[in-house]
Amino acid sequence: MIFTLDNTTDRQQASLVNVSRRRFVQGAGVLVLGWQLPGALAAAQPVGKGEAFVPNAFLSIDAQGRVTVYAKHVEMGQGAYTGLATLVADELDADWAQVGVEGAPADTARYKNLAMGIQGTGGSTAMANSFKQMREAGAAARAMLVGAAARAWKVDPATITVRAGVVRHAASGRQAPFGELVEAAAAQPVPASPRLKSPKEFGLIGKASLRRTDSADKVHGRARFTQDVKLPGMLVAIAAHAPRFGATVAGYDASAALAIPGVVAAIPFEGSAHRSAGVAVLARNTWAARTGRDALKVQWDESRAYTEGSEELLARYRQAAARPGLPAAARGNVEAAFAKAAKVIEADYEFPFLAHASMEPLNCVVQLGDGRCEIWNGEQFQTMDQKAVADYLGIAPERVTINQLYAGGSFGRRASPQADYVLEAVAIAQGARKAGFDAPVKMVWTREDDMRGGYYRPAYLHRARLALDERGRLQAWQVRVVGQSLIKGSAFEEFMIKNGIDATSVEGLSDLPYGIPNLSVELHTPDDVRVPVQWYRSVGHTHTAFTAETLVDEAAHAARRDPVALRRELLKGHPRHLAALETAVRAAQWDRPLAAGKDGVRRGRGVAVHESFNSVVAQVVEVSVDAGGELKVDRVVCAVACGLAINPDVVKAQMEGGIGFALSTALHGAITLDKGAVVQSNFHDYPVLRINEMPRVEVHIVPSQDDPTGVGEPGVPPLAPALANAIFAATGERVRALPIRTPLRKAV
Repeated sequence: MIFTLDNTTDRQQASLVNVSRRRFVQGAGVLVLGWQLPGALAAAQPVGKGEAFVPNAFLSIDAQGRVTVYAKHVEMGQGAYTGLATLVADELDADWAQVGVEGAPADTARYKNLAMGIQGTGGSTAMANSFKQMREAGAAARAMLVGAAARAWKVDPATITVRAGVVRHAASGRQAPFGELVEAAAAQPVPASPRLKSPKEFGLIGKASLRRTDSADKVHGRARFTQDVKLPGMLVAIAAHAPRFGATVAGYDASAALAIPGVVAAIPFEGSAHRSAGVAVLARNTWAARTGRDALKVQWDESRAYTEGSEELLARYRQAAARPGLPAAARGNVEAAFAKAAKVIEADYEFPFLAHASMEPLNCVVQLGDGRCEIWNGEQFQTMDQKAVADYLGIAPERVTINQLYAGGSFGRRASPQADYVLEAVAIAQGARKAGFDAPVKMVWTREDDMRGGYYRPAYLHRARLALDERGRLQAWQVRVVGQSLIKGSAFEEFMIKNGIDATSVEGLSDLPYGIPNLSVELHTPDDVRVPVQWYRSVGHTHTAFTAETLVDEAAHAARRDPVALRRELLKGHPRHLAALETAVRAAQWDRPLAAGKDGVRRGRGVAVHESFNSVVAQVVEVSVDAGGELKVDRVVCAVACGLAINPDVVKAQMEGGIGFALSTALHGAITLDKGAVVQSNFHDYPVLRINEMPRVEVHIVPSQDDPTGVGEPGVPPLAPALANAIFAATGERVRALPIRTPLRKAV
């Protein structure tokens, strides 16, 4: 939904929201095709003058020829709106300047993610699962417009062409823009199998110069995020959460909070295994709610709280790694290979908890009434949130309406299998109603709430061993992974945990592409660590890629082999890996020595190549280390094999953003616990990458006409290991714990 709220009264704002909603519902009611195309398609219902032509669930065309694409995936900065619109517009032959995008509502039947089985955005699936579906939606609408023109002009549809939103018949000189044909097009039958273009016919897909659909609104401040929503009589809620996971409210004194102008109530809400307990302050504005929350006096019952610190947890993980774990992958005879090895490499790798730290902290707007619930949210997991809210309120899922807005980043946090923050907002709104406040509620988390609220990338420890023979050939590979499960206890457990193995804990290691004859990957999943965890941008690959790619580098150094040459040898039979690797090293001029540093500066270059979300990314990192051990990342050369690049500029932006994101966590990212309490609270002690730390980045897309694969996450995993390998090349120092501790050693 798009709200124009800048210069309007509360009543006008409510009217705009309701009109926007009614128009969408009316349009969607013209024809419901279900969640896939093609299928058993009915003819579109007639439309009156001035009404939009809605040939299917994914687009509408109004009488002025404006095309609106309904995006089933949230736009959180990754370019999903632009990609989805490109697919529709290319097959439709629309004028790109007249194409806009709105977020589709929660409706699993129509807007299911075909790769996930639910409506949701994640796993870098937006373009891959929509590639054919959205093109078919556009092609079907085009065929109906052509059919309408052919009937009116009494000509063969095959003699009609379409370009930039205009339908033409060259022989007669007739032409009509889309807007003139919408009424007649609605009477046309919906084609069951519309013809799709071949790649050589694409006019928009694959074009680097296409502008993003969301850029202008974001630059001019017109884009609407959850924080921008204002409804008549709306209250703002900010909650006090327990300082330790598992603590509950023993009592509270709200007198000081209620004395603050604008504060109207303090509402306690219960926690659960997946949601923190707390007390929310309701106020007429955000500042009053924040001030009131800070004035609360809450007594916490910590008798069942989690009280372990980070160092104690890591010590336990080391003990677990000394024991065999559950087998996640095995081939050959690892123990026999180690028994006769000429050289054995052993290493422990440490990875801390990580906060998502999105630019927009968590927030959600909820309105309850008449057995219904309406939500406004930067919504990443519609199906899961809709069901969780319905179950909590005891109503049918279809009575939960979710309006999709822009999200100011997420990196996985808004795709909560437990719907934690959405349920918190609903619980507070329900508490407000019980207290006599029949008003919508906007729940807002501060940065500190967001940083300390849990649902982190889990902490992990890896224990690794490599065996090399007398000729330096890599003969055996063993890695034991210790860390919490992301999936256990969620709705995904049944099909994502097999024989006790959470696939997300070992992905990137259990499917290692390197041709090593003897391999063992084992997993320990402790179930007594009560820190809430959740997937994070690139999920398990955030840690497995680091271990895999630094170990290969160690093997190359031990064998006195060039790291690229060894990878080439081990990746025989993996052409996409090799294509990405060769593209990156060629662009980085790997075969030419780096220019020497001056004034004691040492320079180094490292490489990594990794597959995630069906895409392969190779990166070469160049670093400089001064005489005091201070590190500077100079340059990153990236190559991505992601099939057909629907929007090359978006692909490059995602690689650049992924590199910055990964560099931020490699240099700075760590959530630590002190007796169970999170130490970090804001960007002063959980810093993110500053502009002066960002290196020069070059991105190269491996040409392909294959169907597109993921790009939102695959740029992240190779950066940290390529950086660590570059540090070793410069200093001889191996990095085996993240974040990287600086200054580095002054001398080799």
